[in-house]
Parts: sequence; C-alpha cells; structure tokens
Amino acid sequence: MIRQKFGERLQTEVELARYTSARVGGPAEALLVANSASDLVAIITALWELELPFIILGGGSNVLVSDQGIRSVVVLNRSREVQFRDQENPPTVWAESGANFGALARQAAARGLSGLEWAAGIPGSLGGAVLGNAGAFGGDMAGNLLVAEILHHTPVMEANEYSWVQRESWSVDRFEYAYRSSVLKRHPGAVVVLAASLRLGQSTHEAVQAQIDEFTAIRHRTQPPGASMGSMFKNPPGDYAGRLIEAAGLKGAQFGGAQISPLHANFFINQGHACANDIYQLIEMARTAVEQQFGLRLELEIQLLGDWPVDSEPVGSGQDR
Repeated sequence: MIRQKFGERLQTEVELARYTSARVGGPAEALLVANSASDLVAIITALWELELPFIILGGGSNVLVSDQGIRSVVVLNRSREVQFRDQENPPTVWAESGANFGALARQAAARGLSGLEWAAGIPGSLGGAVLGNAGAFGGDMAGNLLVAEILHHTPVMEANEYSWVQRESWSVDRFEYAYRSSVLKRHPGAVVVLAASLRLGQSTHEAVQAQIDEFTAIRHRTQPPGASMGSMFKNPPGDYAGRLIEAAGLKGAQFGGAQISPLHANFFINQGHACANDIYQLIEMARTAVEQQFGLRLELEIQLLGDWPVDSEPVGSGQDR
C-alpha cells in the first residue's frame, strides 16, 4: 500500500546511524525524504490517510534510535528554505522546519541581527527546537518564536463534512511552553511543524559575533567533543543533572563503546564503536544511582525511538530533532 503511494521515493532498510548525531541506531523499515515544506505536507497527509505511524527526523541530535531500528515510517525532514526580513520592525526570520537551527543563528549574526546568539551551537533542526523549546545561555525558543506554521491532524467540520488535516498558524502561546517541553511534545503525533517565524533585533555583525564567540568558548570549556545527543537528562528544579550524576560517582563511567563524559556528566559519548544499547545501559546506570542516592528520578531530555524495554519513558512519535 505504501509502495503504491510513494513508488521509488520509498526507501527501505535504511541505516539510521548516519542520520543521528550519536552515530548509533538500527535501520528504518521505511524512509521518505521531504525536500520542502509543501513536500512534507504531502507526505504527512498521505501517511495520515493511510493510518501509518511515522517519526520525523531532522538533525538527529536529541534522539536515541534503538539498535533494532524503527518499524514505523521515518520521514527525513530536509525542508530548509530561509527568508530574512531585515526591514521589518522588529526584524524576523522565517524558515522551514528542517533548517539547521545553529546555522540559522550564524546567518542572522552575519546580517547583524541579534536574538539567536544562544542558539549558534545547537546542531538540531528548527522544527525540533520549536517542538522541545530548545534553549541555552538564558535564551529559549519561547522567547524568540512569533508564529509557527503547523499541520494539524484533527476533525474539523467544513461544509457539513469532516476535514482531518488542517494547515494552521499558531502563535507562541498556543505551544504552552515549559522547560524543554511544549504541548506538541507532551501530545506527540497530532501536529507537525512546517515552518516558523522568529523575532530578531537590529545590531551589528561585530557585536553579535562577539556574543556567539563568548558562548562558543564556554561550550568548548564545559561540553565534550565527539558524537553525542546533547544533554541527556533535563535539569531537575534547583539542581543540575550533570552534578547529580557526578556526585553519584558515574562521571567517566563506561559501558561497551559508550562513556559518560569526564568533562560533563550529562553528556554521553559514542567513543567510536558504541551501539545504542551501550548508551541505554549508561542511562539506566545513571538513573538508578541518582535515584538510590538522592531519591530523585532523572527525566530524559532526549527521546527514545524504536523498541525499548517496556518500563522506559514513552518513545517519540512526532517530530524530533
């Protein structure tokens, strides 16, 4: 059925490790590439009509894909058009959801536009940043987003008939943002981010770049290089996940080809030959140790995709970085 719908566009048994920042993960049973927002609309609409589950993969920086892979359809989001609107007051940038968020921040800096300095080191996609309220250095998506174009899968009465797919514009308040969360992330699968408009400010290239350089220097001092997913756990209120993992004695711990970074304990590194299960075992070790010693269960910031133990947190089923 899906082959009849998509023909040669449909790829099968595609190894996903090359599409994730941790460089781990098994195959996608079926994979489709969306090259524009309109292409993304057509693919997602067809998958909803076929009642086929799917996962949207952008930059792959905030996900851990199971070694067994993903049995649902993976949509690789390569919609990357960007339009800067420098003459507006305030200036804005509109971009499709597959655009690299860090690159978008650097493009703004080159134009002397401020507001996204905090995002220059974030490797994921704009859609993933909107979904998860990405943030760093005191900034976050909730502070920059003006409006997002979304595709909504919900029954709406039109001309005495139900229409199930709607393209809408959502203002920032519709996302009900919280720390590294949104209503979309809390209720995955019903809404897909197509594009977003972000608020910027007028400045100079020199001033914006100086701020980016300062943040970059801090990242290099405090965050490890190498293949990882970014921050593994959310920081609990009033504390830091990395501090708790270090206090539990697991900074530098290894399992197979994966390691809890000796530089920052909330980063789990693929040392070059890790599998997804190696990283997952470190996740469970860290959670267990912190819970036993401090009575606090750490909450994942990343999303687990594919098949995992039944007591794991729910896997992602919507739009990932």
